[in-house]
Amino acid sequence: MTKLLIRLFVKDWTRTEDPSVRRRYGVLAGLVGILCNVLLFGSKLTIGILSRSVSITADAVNNLTDASSNVITLIGFYLARKEPDEKHPFGYARVEYLSGLGVAALILVIGAQLLTNSIEKILHPAPIVFSGALVAVLVLSILVKLWMAAMNRTVGRSISSTTLMAVAADSRNDVITTSAVLVSAVIAQITGLMLDGYIGLLVACFIIYSGIAIGKETISPLLGVSADPELVDTIREETLTFDSRILSIHDLVVHDYGPGQRFATLHVEMDAREDPMEAHEILDRLERRFREEHRIQMVIHHDPVLVDDEEMDALCDLIQKTLCELDQRLTFHDFRLINRHDRAELFFDVVTPYEMKGSEEEIREMLGRAVQQVDGSYHVAITFDYKRFDTI
Repeated sequence: MTKLLIRLFVKDWTRTEDPSVRRRYGVLAGLVGILCNVLLFGSKLTIGILSRSVSITADAVNNLTDASSNVITLIGFYLARKEPDEKHPFGYARVEYLSGLGVAALILVIGAQLLTNSIEKILHPAPIVFSGALVAVLVLSILVKLWMAAMNRTVGRSISSTTLMAVAADSRNDVITTSAVLVSAVIAQITGLMLDGYIGLLVACFIIYSGIAIGKETISPLLGVSADPELVDTIREETLTFDSRILSIHDLVVHDYGPGQRFATLHVEMDAREDPMEAHEILDRLERRFREEHRIQMVIHHDPVLVDDEEMDALCDLIQKTLCELDQRLTFHDFRLINRHDRAELFFDVVTPYEMKGSEEEIREMLGRAVQQVDGSYHVAITFDYKRFDTI
């Protein structure tokens, strides 16, 4: 059903990297969600009032709030496609993340309200009027919400949308909530036990926990997270295979301003003997490829390095061996040797994992001693990089 809807209503549905296609996916998911949730709200509210079940009535209100979540999703996808302007030169794509945060907030509100209603029902229990219509409506709701969870998850994965993944999680929560309501109604009918409030309390706690988890997921891209490993691998592979004169790369930093709005910087090492104009042309073409094929605004820094130099090669081997003796995770790059009138200076960056923060002096002293043993005239100048970004 989901694939059929996508093919019917999403033009160019295979081009998920296109912002206009992303928007059509989001609009489809939002409209389907609004329609389903409004229908479920009406049917559950009617049954809830007739059966005097607080959990069914609360579940109906939950569906109405879900419809509000779908409206937020729709608004988020529309605003996210707004073109960059003077005030917001990086565009509005992060609005999609904000809409996901709005969905998480609504989930928390639902959980808190259900918690309050459940406590009230525990303190003042009332029998549930059991009927075939009650069972039919709840079973139908479970089936519809299962499909909605699958649909939003499929669409969310197709366009890498944290907002739709949050909506999918919300639909999954609804399946659990409604199933619990149905179980409590059946138990009350068979045994006479009034578990409506207690089951509602457990479900409320789960929903609140889920809302907090979803909130953390949607906040992460706003704060800034490491680039997707698949994206890092793509950048590495395409850069190193673009031209044989590109020797190595490092210091990749990706800034995510929302889906389709990614900016990145990258350092590329090339032989220092290459013509600077030719090197610039190579990197300029590479930047253009990333912009056109991957929608990444890439800025590439050129690092000239000496190749096939016996002194440099020997020093590189020494530095690498020394670092491996300390910790095999340590790497280095930007290795330069500058001969001044009174001494030779070695410049390079050492990349360390977060957990080794604070051990800079130990590493500096260890490398300094190793180099001094080779030639006392060498002076070592080290810059430390931590894996805050995707250093490759």
